[in-house]
Amino acid sequence: MALIGYARVSTREQNIEAQEAALRAAGAEKVFVDHGESSRIASRPQWVACLDYMRPGDTLIIRALDRIAGTERMAIETIRELGARGIRLNSLTEPFLDIDSSTPMGEAIVGIMAVLAQLRVSTIRENTRRGIEHARAQGRVGGRPRVMTAERIEAAATLRSQGKSYSQIASALRVSISSVRRGLKEEL
Repeated sequence: MALIGYARVSTREQNIEAQEAALRAAGAEKVFVDHGESSRIASRPQWVACLDYMRPGDTLIIRALDRIAGTERMAIETIRELGARGIRLNSLTEPFLDIDSSTPMGEAIVGIMAVLAQLRVSTIRENTRRGIEHARAQGRVGGRPRVMTAERIEAAATLRSQGKSYSQIASALRVSISSVRRGLKEEL
C-alpha cells in the first residue's frame, strides 16, 4: 500500500515545486510530474507512467481533481477506473474526494465533484474570454508585438524591388523569412 503523488502544470513556464512539495508532505513516496501537459489529454507521459506504476491498495494523492482530468467525463471515468483497480484517490484541496468510489454514494459524490471541477475550469475560461474581449474593446490586441513595423515593411519592399531575395531581406532586417513574406503580403 504505497502513497503515490501526481502533479501537473499546463505550461512549461509554470512552477511545479509547490505541488510536488505538498504531495511529499502528505506522504507521497513517489511523485510523477507532467510539465506543459493539458489535463484534457489522457495520454500525458507521466500520468500514463503513474497509472502503470500503481497497484491495488495504493493511494493516489493529487493537489486537486483538475490535475488529473480536464473534463467532467474524464474525471468520472478516471475515478471509476482507479476504484475498479482498487486504488484510492486523495485530493489535498478536496478532502471529500477521499472516498470509496465503488459504492453508490461514493460514485454520486465523485460525479458531483467532477461537475464542480468542470464548473471551475469553465468559469476560468469564461473570465479569460471576457478579459480578452474587454481589452480588445479598449484597443489592446495582446499577443507578441509585431516585428514588421511600417519602416521595416517599407525597407523590405525597397530591397525586394532591387532584386533581393527574401532570405537576404530577412538577414538585413534581422527578422525571419516568414515575417518578411507576411509583411510584404500585407503591403499589397
